[in-house]
Amino acid sequence: MVHRPVTYVPGIFEIFDEILVNAADKKQRDPSMASVKVEIDVAGNCLSVYNNGDGIPVEIYQEEGVYVPEMIFGHLLTSSNYDDSVKKTTGGRNGYGAKLTNIFSTESVIQIADGRRQKKYKQVFSENMGKKSEPSIVKCKEGENWTKVTFKPDLAKFNMTHLEDDVVALMKKRVVDLAEGDSAKALAMVSLS
Repeated sequence: MVHRPVTYVPGIFEIFDEILVNAADKKQRDPSMASVKVEIDVAGNCLSVYNNGDGIPVEIYQEEGVYVPEMIFGHLLTSSNYDDSVKKTTGGRNGYGAKLTNIFSTESVIQIADGRRQKKYKQVFSENMGKKSEPSIVKCKEGENWTKVTFKPDLAKFNMTHLEDDVVALMKKRVVDLAEGDSAKALAMVSLS
């Protein structure tokens, strides 16, 4: 690590951090979680956060008639983060974090393995959450649990043309801080391509 001043757009860092903190918070609810993997593809303007914690339920949310992952990532005014007795890495509770990441991205791919229900889920959102694919659901192994969120920030919305060196350095530092902190207790790896 090098101590130096950096210049960055806070919004782009925030949409990355929302997804990263969601993965870290998963560790609070699932002590068996052992991994958070982050990929930062500067050339492809693509960020990815994976965790092997207990998967999001791949089942229909009866009140809305859509799958739970679509509710979490693609419908505003929905959240399950209201219990103040549950330890969290962050204080978010309105369910906007992942949705704002989706809204401020040209493409977001949500992938989930729910080993309890033995279903693997994939859905693609595009055009700043304006379009969405139908969920693809296939079988997975019992006990296979993970969540992976991959997104391409809409750089134009942040007055940027590429993922700048300073914001990438800040993202990498945030991942290292999370891995070293008591909140995650998870192995965090950064892969740059």
